[in-house]
Amino acid sequence: MAGLFHAKMIYNIYMKSFFFYDLETSGLSPREDRIMQFAGQRTDENFKPIGEPVNILVKLSDDTLPSPGAIMVTKITPQQTLQDGITEAEFAQYVEDELFTPDTTIIGYNSVRFDDEFMRHTFWRTFHDPYKWQWQDGRSRWDLLDVVRLVRALRPEGINWPTQQKTFTDKETGEEKTVDVATNRLELITKLNGIEHTHAHDALADVFALIEVTKLIKEKQPKMFDYLYKLRDKKEVAKLVNLDIKRPFVYACGKYPAKFNKTTVAFPLTAGRNGNVLVFDLRYNLDELLEKEAAMPEEEHKNIFYPIVKELYLNRCPAVAPIGVLDNDDGWQKLQLEKAQIDKNLESLLKHPDFAERMRLELENRPEFPKAEDPESALYDGFLQEKDATLCNMIRNATENQLADLHPEFLDERLPDLLLHYKAKNFPKSLAEDEIEKWEAYRVARLNRQAPDFLKQMESLSQSGADDFLLEELMLWYQSLQ
Repeated sequence: MAGLFHAKMIYNIYMKSFFFYDLETSGLSPREDRIMQFAGQRTDENFKPIGEPVNILVKLSDDTLPSPGAIMVTKITPQQTLQDGITEAEFAQYVEDELFTPDTTIIGYNSVRFDDEFMRHTFWRTFHDPYKWQWQDGRSRWDLLDVVRLVRALRPEGINWPTQQKTFTDKETGEEKTVDVATNRLELITKLNGIEHTHAHDALADVFALIEVTKLIKEKQPKMFDYLYKLRDKKEVAKLVNLDIKRPFVYACGKYPAKFNKTTVAFPLTAGRNGNVLVFDLRYNLDELLEKEAAMPEEEHKNIFYPIVKELYLNRCPAVAPIGVLDNDDGWQKLQLEKAQIDKNLESLLKHPDFAERMRLELENRPEFPKAEDPESALYDGFLQEKDATLCNMIRNATENQLADLHPEFLDERLPDLLLHYKAKNFPKSLAEDEIEKWEAYRVARLNRQAPDFLKQMESLSQSGADDFLLEELMLWYQSLQ
């Protein structure tokens, strides 16, 4: 830890900085799975390293069975995290105090949808504020994946872009066809552009690779880089995407087809949730879609408009640009669009003002996050009141002995069980006998829910000739928890 503290001290001289980070996790669900490895590197705004790289393992608690498929990719076993890792509480405190410091831009690759969600849930489980690390004291976050998508679609010059073969069945002929489609996997971009990336899916190797790819984009397309960097601020996004002055704009998003480089021309349709905006993909003609809908069985109607209509989150660093960028450098051809087509489709959309209200009501009646029964998964079930936030600060700063005598009176019904779990996993000596029994009942029930899928994956991997050592370690972990 001494070297990491030194990194923070150097940072204070530079003030503004980037912190590139990546996670390896026990699975894909931020609610159910856990961080096993955290890696990062602070740099200045010219990507010069500040201090030493950070590489931390986090102990996997004994209430979690990892996804065997994930372990085959990361090669990190639960036993390794116990031997070399720190507790989740120690990890959260260290990251908040030493890494996500004031005036830091926190950068990842697909981090808004994946890594950041794991960080939020980790902070929630350890009684830290799940949100302020991304905005307070001049902090911000940025996701390079959508930046890569838009740069590839609009300004690809100077960078080698990977493709991969995809096989599909032609619906009309029934024949199998193989085509090359665009892919933005980090390890393929680095390979094509001569960037060292010898241990893909190791968090620290991925961090170094991401820094180099970011430098490459900055070098080859500096204007695009600087413009998209400003879109970390949702106020900047709202200048282009808003409902006061509705106008078409260019939008890159993972929900759009790879054959169009994940990019289209979209139009602000109506209000989404929490100040966000529902947008319509102008590749499509609404009159034609409504005719198609009328000819379909009613039970299939819910699928026809997604992702043609989707919610754009202003605070998730969306990669958007004015439509005028398509008028230069063969922009329309790059997106396989024509201006006349967009104008026609916009005219069709505006003929149906009732459609926007229909989409808004459908979104309103569809919960963004289903209510969680487990308090550890209940981050999005509501914000804490001030009294509970104060108690959370007290808990987070308490020692193991202090926790044993601490009996806070929470207002939020999620917090009593969350405190029990926090103590059991991070400060087990603070548990009273009745708390030990309650924790054990919860732990066994959670493992029983996870076991069927875990064992099914283990059997499949065993038959496919997967790594015997990793399979053996995973089975030993499973048996040790029974």
